[in-house]
Amino acid sequence: MLLDTSSLYFRAYFGVPESVRAPDGTPVNAVRGLLDFIARLVANRHPDSLVACMDFDWRPAWRVELIPSYKAHRVVEETDQGPDAEEVPDTLSPQVPVIDEVLDAIGIARVGAAGFEADDVIGTLTARARTPVDIVTGDRDLFQLVDDGRGVRVLYPVKGVGNLDVYDGAALRAKYGVDGAGYADLALLRGDPSDGLPGVPGVGEKTAAKLLESYGDLAGIMAAVDDPSSRLTPTQRRRLAEAQPYLAVAPKVVRVADDVALPSFDASLPAAPRHPDALVALAERWGLGGSLERLLTVLAERDGGAGPS
Repeated sequence: MLLDTSSLYFRAYFGVPESVRAPDGTPVNAVRGLLDFIARLVANRHPDSLVACMDFDWRPAWRVELIPSYKAHRVVEETDQGPDAEEVPDTLSPQVPVIDEVLDAIGIARVGAAGFEADDVIGTLTARARTPVDIVTGDRDLFQLVDDGRGVRVLYPVKGVGNLDVYDGAALRAKYGVDGAGYADLALLRGDPSDGLPGVPGVGEKTAAKLLESYGDLAGIMAAVDDPSSRLTPTQRRRLAEAQPYLAVAPKVVRVADDVALPSFDASLPAAPRHPDALVALAERWGLGGSLERLLTVLAERDGGAGPS
């Protein structure tokens, strides 16, 4: 099981009341919500191993160089955190280091890579996997990794993690008209305002799906643009031709990396905390209460675990 950690703690932050606070009054709704998410996922889905995949760079320069608008609307204009700090709610950002410390003290693997997003970590671990993979994310971009042949699914939270939509190839085709291999092409044609991807003007989700059904993939569509006998409408041909500079670079931006150099780590789920004294101190400092206790109970009740990666 691979967690898109920032996606999940954002959902926890907005799903758990900010009245959930530490003894000193600091909000810990994202921390406790994430711990509850993980406890429920482990209890309900019984993963053999689990990795919390991290955004070490939420807006990599190499993606911005190709498409300058990539996530540009999320950048804080003036900040002491650097030129490309992500705009997040004031009461969420202080909770992120706490999440890191708590996961480390429990012994849940946290894995990231400089210059890459969590999506790229997930893509790399999925490519390496020799067993089925469940990816837990609220980000549709990762639908591109769905692969029935390798048992790769996306568990997409609808409300919390108690209600998860499970996306395999059939579910993707039913909703979007493409399978995992075609989803990245659909996404870059359609565009995504939340990621600053302009897409092709006039090509929405349904049109993109029809184009992919007719021509197979982006390369097939662009070959059809150059083929006077293809069945593209004059408007489609013009719009796709005009979008060629964008379409030439968009695949590298939209498709997750699958060859990122990652540190060694142990993906097994611990039966007991790796650093119990540190965890006790964190629990008292941040008032983690029942959320932490529930996760530790679920972990203690598991049988066995996976070996090191």
